[in-house]
Amino acid sequence: MDVVLLLVVVVVAVALVFDFTNGFHDAANAIATSVSTRALTPGVAVALAATMNLVGALLGTGVAETIGSGIITPPAGEHGLGVVLAGLLGAIAWNLLTWWLGLPTSSSHALIGGLLGAGLASAATVHWEVVGLLVALPMVLSPLLGFALAYAAMVGTLWAVRSRPYLPTQRRFRLAQTISASAMALGHGLQDAQKTMGVIVLALVAGGLHEGSRIPLWVKLAAAGTIALGTYAGGWRIIRTLGRRVIELDPARGFVAESVAAALSYVSALGFHAPISTTHAITSAIMGAGATRRLSAVRWGVAGNIAVAWVLTIPSSAAVAAGLYLLAGPLLP
Repeated sequence: MDVVLLLVVVVVAVALVFDFTNGFHDAANAIATSVSTRALTPGVAVALAATMNLVGALLGTGVAETIGSGIITPPAGEHGLGVVLAGLLGAIAWNLLTWWLGLPTSSSHALIGGLLGAGLASAATVHWEVVGLLVALPMVLSPLLGFALAYAAMVGTLWAVRSRPYLPTQRRFRLAQTISASAMALGHGLQDAQKTMGVIVLALVAGGLHEGSRIPLWVKLAAAGTIALGTYAGGWRIIRTLGRRVIELDPARGFVAESVAAALSYVSALGFHAPISTTHAITSAIMGAGATRRLSAVRWGVAGNIAVAWVLTIPSSAAVAAGLYLLAGPLLP
């Protein structure tokens, strides 16, 4: 086996490791609210989320093509594969650190940061116009939209059920959360599994084994299955943070938050092929829905720690990836 082919195999394997960490790191996106409101038991919730992640991952390729050809163009051969490998390792390192700390950060932005850091360290071509339009702009807008839309939707929901008895109404919303949690998990698969697909294609192109941005079927199936397994493993540290430490949710607010975040994921993936963070979408939607109770109901200290981690995600994963590439680059042929 020649060096290039061996590196391709290693990069694909590491990409699937990242995909698995993405699944258990972001399991909270789909199930934290449903578990915290007792709409679903933890076991049922992770099984449902894993299944819908698998289905969602197979529904489109727009985000995968953006990641695979729109962020960076690495050099061909061993150095290009080194760039992709360093980017993945930077993202995995950030995922593991924030999982350990229980912080719901963006695996998507960790991956993009890793690719940017390794790309800059290797003097690869960085497509800044795509980064600005499809990464930076959605990164700013999605939390703002998530908060505002969830707040508005919750105000409308409270008005619509204002004359209905409280407990029976909450029971109905608890049942409805099965649908909204499924929709959120489907959106997560549609967004996040596609990012791994894009990275694998990036590695195949750098290794001279593929042309263009089309996603082969085996790549789709591998990425979809791996993220589903990761989701099934569950990321309970982050689930506790998102489901209980940010705000105490009732079923109505949980349903609204999940529905808004899912809608944002669908629109960005299918309409704009933009890789938004499902973590940012659901976290901000939870805050928006919860703030309708009163602003002080949101634990802003916890929210502030999460926001700091969001700001640090891209530069931190970029720094790790750049450092790894600079250390390993001279060893490549």
